[in-house]
Amino acid sequence: MNNTYDCGFLIKHIHDALQRDANNALRAKDLTISQVKVLLLLEDMPRREMSLKELERQLHVAQSTAAGIVVRLEQKGFVEALGSAEDKRIKMVRLTDAGLACCADSQLHMKQTEQRLLSGLTEEERILFGSLLQKVSETL
Repeated sequence: MNNTYDCGFLIKHIHDALQRDANNALRAKDLTISQVKVLLLLEDMPRREMSLKELERQLHVAQSTAAGIVVRLEQKGFVEALGSAEDKRIKMVRLTDAGLACCADSQLHMKQTEQRLLSGLTEEERILFGSLLQKVSETL
């Protein structure tokens, strides 16, 4: 690599390092990144529940993939699946207290990882970095 500022390579390197760190931390808890994403999505919902169909859309996965993630989370006690009060044909997924605690642990880990990621930057550089990342993200 001749160019020190090969952005694609650097972004991939950072992504891989963050993913490796997350996978190692989650493996110890018998979780995957996709499972934690479901828990965090549910946590953000007003009643901490969402239809399976909406989870599919949010995750950009097939129904069978979303259902598999939910089944594994249900087995671990982090979510419960039930029929909608309005329409029993609609499967709803609700976060349990154990799932909520898992979200808190995950958010703490993400905050610590971000602090480590940005530890070599000054406060001004952090603000600029965040701003530039946002700008790049919006162009994609």
